[in-house]
Amino acid sequence: MSLAQVHHISAAPGDEEAAGRFTAVGPGVSAALLAELEPLIGYALPDGASHRPADAELRSLPQAFTYAVLSDGSRVVGRTAPARGDGTAPVRFHTHAVHLPPGVPLPGDRLPVEAWRSPHWVSATPVGGGALSDPLGLLPPGPAPVREGLDDFAVSRGPWLAAVLADLRRASEEEAPAGGPVVLVERQSADVARWLGLAAVTLPRESVERLTFTTYTRRPSGSALRVVGAPPEDAAAAREAGLRVHVCADRPPVDGTADAWARTAARVWRSRAPELFEEARGLPGDPFAAGPLAVIALCSGVALGPEERAAAAGWAAERPYALDAKRTGQLVEALTSPGIDDRTGSEFDAVGRLFGALDGRCPASVTAPLAAMLVTEAVRGGNGSLELPRRDAFVGPEGEAIAGVLGPEILTELESGAGGGRPVARTVQLLRVARLLGVNGTEVLPEVVARLARTILTEADGSEGTPAFAPALLELLDEQFDVRTALLGALDRIAPEDPGAVARFLERVALPFTGTQALPHLRMCAEAPGAMTTLGRDRSAVWHRVLRAAGLSPFAEPLVLRTAVGLVWEDRAPTVEEARLLLEAATSDAHRAAGTWARLVDAALGAPADTEDGTALAHDLLRAFPQEIGGRERAALQLLELCRDLRSGAPEPGWTEQVRTLRDRAAPLEPAIQERAFTALTERLLAPDRPGAELYAFVRSDDADLIAAYDRAARTEPTRTRLRTHPAYAADCFTNWTAHPHAGTAWTTTAAALLDEVLRPAVRGMTAEAVAEVEETVGRTGSSGRANAFRDWNRSRALGRLGRRIAGRVRRG
Repeated sequence: MSLAQVHHISAAPGDEEAAGRFTAVGPGVSAALLAELEPLIGYALPDGASHRPADAELRSLPQAFTYAVLSDGSRVVGRTAPARGDGTAPVRFHTHAVHLPPGVPLPGDRLPVEAWRSPHWVSATPVGGGALSDPLGLLPPGPAPVREGLDDFAVSRGPWLAAVLADLRRASEEEAPAGGPVVLVERQSADVARWLGLAAVTLPRESVERLTFTTYTRRPSGSALRVVGAPPEDAAAAREAGLRVHVCADRPPVDGTADAWARTAARVWRSRAPELFEEARGLPGDPFAAGPLAVIALCSGVALGPEERAAAAGWAAERPYALDAKRTGQLVEALTSPGIDDRTGSEFDAVGRLFGALDGRCPASVTAPLAAMLVTEAVRGGNGSLELPRRDAFVGPEGEAIAGVLGPEILTELESGAGGGRPVARTVQLLRVARLLGVNGTEVLPEVVARLARTILTEADGSEGTPAFAPALLELLDEQFDVRTALLGALDRIAPEDPGAVARFLERVALPFTGTQALPHLRMCAEAPGAMTTLGRDRSAVWHRVLRAAGLSPFAEPLVLRTAVGLVWEDRAPTVEEARLLLEAATSDAHRAAGTWARLVDAALGAPADTEDGTALAHDLLRAFPQEIGGRERAALQLLELCRDLRSGAPEPGWTEQVRTLRDRAAPLEPAIQERAFTALTERLLAPDRPGAELYAFVRSDDADLIAAYDRAARTEPTRTRLRTHPAYAADCFTNWTAHPHAGTAWTTTAAALLDEVLRPAVRGMTAEAVAEVEETVGRTGSSGRANAFRDWNRSRALGRLGRRIAGRVRRG
């Protein structure tokens, strides 16, 4: 099929009145297509070019090689080159183009860029109907025309390769990316064509055919093509227009590209191995995924970076059937090369997946280097996320060799005293690798597991949700019975010390302790969350249920008491009722051995002031734990016991002094206990049958806090009622409140206030007979002077004068 050709001559430089014109147009090219084509082939001289160039200058001017798709789906391949004009126009720009109707391929199914070196482009319109040259149909056979010299060019453009190839790939997508063309800035337009030649070899054919381009333009921002070449002087304007600009004629770029496929392709070009692109396209998968190309590159000896190696390993792990035995061996050899020192965690993870895919599918001699690499990284690199090989991957000489190297390192680290700060994942990894390699760690296991158990609880309490180390830990316990037995035993021994932490851990990580080990404390910790959910706030019921889960009696194993109490009450004290239950549920010896007696003491000391059982509990605790309770706590409990005796009516003499002494010994005393003690003492001192010596000692103590408590008790409604209804009691109070005029300030002030504010209203509310009885009782129990004082007090309203009279008559009496 003969393709239509088009010839066009542009305006001469500097001749603004002249216009370009089509000088020859083949059949089938409409005027509308010509109007669409003309802007694509316009030409402007580079800056500094002469309007009347010499022959050498004319030959050095850039040529614009263009490939475009027109609106009707047809395509145009053409070249615009400067040519010698006539006298009035020393320079003209001649375009020779070939029109390809829609659906018609280039002759020989060639790619458009292959025609840029065709020797049949002409710089003048044929005259006289002469035979037209055929720049597309007469191309030399084979790939040489486009690939010649590309290796050298790629090496020379090494710093720009990855970034440019990444942009050319994006520009070749089915939907043209927004933002205008990719701009390649080169001093020579032929170098732009070489970039397009690199793309033609690197990209799949369908992508190359979508890559419209021109090798030279002065107006990059106005181009509808996908790739344009521009001279250096237009780079800044292209950047300002927001275009993606690669200045390949300047300093190399500092930043690389994130496109792993492009970086791999760049390494292939720098290794002068472009044939690998075609091989990679024969592998399954996305043509622009880094994996296939990276696999072929590694198998061919091309050195790649860690991300590209990870992509190769990941791709091969997903498709282990896609490679033959030879390439599989080459890939493994490349990935495990001892000369690589920049491996990353993601690369090791990908290699681990590859090992898992090849293990059992390939001979052990093929997978052994991968296994050795993984366990070496697990030991030396500390990569806790690696998927470790199976144990049988290390049988034979390979296993013995790697065990001989890594075994001592593993044991040294496990024995290290710094193990207390070693993360759980690290210890688990070392133990698993030791088993894989057959390293005997029996001697160090008890100490290692003891440290591991405490670290497990610390890390679990410091994280939310399931700890990250949980899957690897469960795998370890499933693999190694001796480690499981030792670790569960260690956790069981720790549980009484911090049962709450153990319970929280077991709620998030289901440890396998359903075997024959007793593990009473672990079983209690596992039972506690469910019991609390079911029984709610009934802590006594929860305690009974948790204790039953232990399977042991607290008489046989007192420590289960500590665990149960720690689980149910944690850092809170039991109530008095709960404490009495605990005290009755086990002997004092059991509580003493478990250390739970301290919780019972806390319950007694923390009881509210109105809890009557608190004093009885204090009494029982002092009898049950006479050697254990000492110091401040003992004094506080004795104070509570004294309250009990004061209420029962049989205390030892010297109440006031006992209260004051015990209060001082128990400092800082709980406010509720002080309130209870002061209330019990003052109520007893206000009782009609209290010994006078006790009141005398109380008054003479001049203890402001005690006297204030006495004042509050005297103002309560029961005392006021007794004063109003019992004349003898009113007489007794009058006598007591006026009997110590020379006591301290606290008492004299309080007594005067009680006489005026409490006793006076009570006496005024009595009948005359009752008042007379009060007066008679005061005189009988005191003296005639005191009886006269009562009469004066009862008539007087002036507290100051009354005080003076009372004091004078007492002195005269």
